[in-house]
Amino acid sequence: MEESLNAVRNEKKKKPLIMGTIVGCILIILIVTGYLYYRATRVSTDDAFVEGRVHTIASKIAGTVTAVLVTDNQAVKKGDILVEIDEVDYDIRVKEATTALDTEKTRLIEAESRRDAAIKQVEEVRAAINAARATEELQEAHARQARIDMKRAENLFRNEAISRERFEKAKTALDVAEAQLRASREQVKRLEASLGAQVSMVKQAEAVVRTQSAAIKQRKTLVEAADLNKSYTKITAPADGYVTKKSVEVGNQVHTGQPLLAVVALDDLWVVANYKETQLEKIKPGQKVKIVVDAYPGKKFGGEVESIMAGTGATFSLFPPENATGNYVKVVQRIPVKIRLDNEAKKENILRIGMSVVPTVYVR
Repeated sequence: MEESLNAVRNEKKKKPLIMGTIVGCILIILIVTGYLYYRATRVSTDDAFVEGRVHTIASKIAGTVTAVLVTDNQAVKKGDILVEIDEVDYDIRVKEATTALDTEKTRLIEAESRRDAAIKQVEEVRAAINAARATEELQEAHARQARIDMKRAENLFRNEAISRERFEKAKTALDVAEAQLRASREQVKRLEASLGAQVSMVKQAEAVVRTQSAAIKQRKTLVEAADLNKSYTKITAPADGYVTKKSVEVGNQVHTGQPLLAVVALDDLWVVANYKETQLEKIKPGQKVKIVVDAYPGKKFGGEVESIMAGTGATFSLFPPENATGNYVKVVQRIPVKIRLDNEAKKENILRIGMSVVPTVYVR
């Protein structure tokens, strides 16, 4: 009887233990299943940071700083004046270049006047040549008629039909006509030679005009360059953002290309996540991403995979590894993945470049 009671008690003790074991196994299975499902549908890394555009502001000219209109961490808009450089020297250069341009323009006007005068003279000489040729044709006609009259008078005089006086008048008329014809031909030759000289003068004048036109273009370029350098005395913001790394003060002597400050555009931020190469198989552009920022542990930001870098980070480092030299040790490489933040994350404007984040890509 006592043995039966002990057996019953043992059975009652075993039932809770068995139930506990079963429940524990079920919980373990659920946890393992949940973990495997999480690993299968999400890819995460803590090697990720906020990135953005940092516009380094440098001086394009040398000079003395006369005004610094911003302070560290100040918000600025695109086109706002940040720094002013003394423009006196550059204003003088603009005036000098403008004066030189005006001088060249005056010389061009004079050259064009000489060219126009030479062209007018050419036209006058051509008109004179046409008139001289017409006179030459007229004198040729007179000479032909005088020759005919001379032959007729000679025949009549030989037959004693006219007097010697009339014969000599005919001969004199022929000599006068031939002399006038020779004078007309000489006039035509002289005018034609003069035309060649005048045409040469026109060509020379046109060459001077072309030279002056080229000089004016060059002077205009110098004026534009002087105006451009003068405009560089006012340094403006290239984009909306916040001033950082300000290292310029009033009175500083700055040089060409010297960095003065930087403008960080916080309205165009993204995340660069360095995933292991063994994690990239499931990551594709367009997949949704949840982002946790170390600075704001209670907040989650949304994003989307935009692109995957064309190489590993080590490949593009300053000293890339030379695996063909020495002993080789295989190391899992990391490949940067660019994640674009959604509009809600940008609107909050609380993220800063360089913040550590933990992005989780939903691969399924």
